[in-house]
Amino acid sequence: MTEYDIAGPTRVCAATGRPLQPGDRYYAVLTGRDGEFVRADYAADAWPGPPPGYLAYWAGTVPPAEKPRRPAVDDDALVGCFDRLAAAGDGDGRNFRYVAALLLMRRKRFRFEDAIRDDAGSDVLLVRDTRTGTVHRVPDPRLADDQAAAVQAELFRVLGWE
Repeated sequence: MTEYDIAGPTRVCAATGRPLQPGDRYYAVLTGRDGEFVRADYAADAWPGPPPGYLAYWAGTVPPAEKPRRPAVDDDALVGCFDRLAAAGDGDGRNFRYVAALLLMRRKRFRFEDAIRDDAGSDVLLVRDTRTGTVHRVPDPRLADDQAAAVQAELFRVLGWE
């Protein structure tokens, strides 16, 4: 397959020099110059029509500004946090560890093995690390949905992923 190097949208009208704003209609035209493809964008009200010898043209709408993306989740950092919380005796540490286990299952780094009840009558989640094969016992703190969401937000904040 042949690849072509074509510039992306400029968001600036080639005829007027004014910036194209989200929601503006525009026309883009592709021409060839010195063996290369050249793209030019035009505001709809400044579109002169396709120039002679054009290769392609199309109409579109400038998309809304992109929201900043969350940084990628580093599974190894999350596993490290999960491991450090293994001996957590406080409720917050147990909650963090449980939510970290759920996130790691969602990311397929941990695989659900079983849910059991321990000798004290508490529910325990058994998860296997898909890389190491280690099975972890994770007590279920019985978080409500809003509590789990709050713990996840705090976990992302602590790890710098917000």
